[in-house]
Amino acid sequence: SKAGIVLRGIELGIDFAQTVSCYQADEAGLACGQCDACRLRRRGFSDAGIDDPTRYRSDVIGKK
Repeated sequence: SKAGIVLRGIELGIDFAQTVSCYQADEAGLACGQCDACRLRRRGFSDAGIDDPTRYRSDVIGKK
């Protein structure tokens, strides 16, 4: 699950602020916030109970 990936990444010390999953990220590394990858990423962090450090251009779920 995406939550499992997030939790495993935390265990391994991954800095998720330095990662991007977005299909349409811009040159500055901002994720679109609307594509399937962004939605799955947000859900994974939410389900894991971890704050999502991703910088999104679009706030589609009420949280940037």
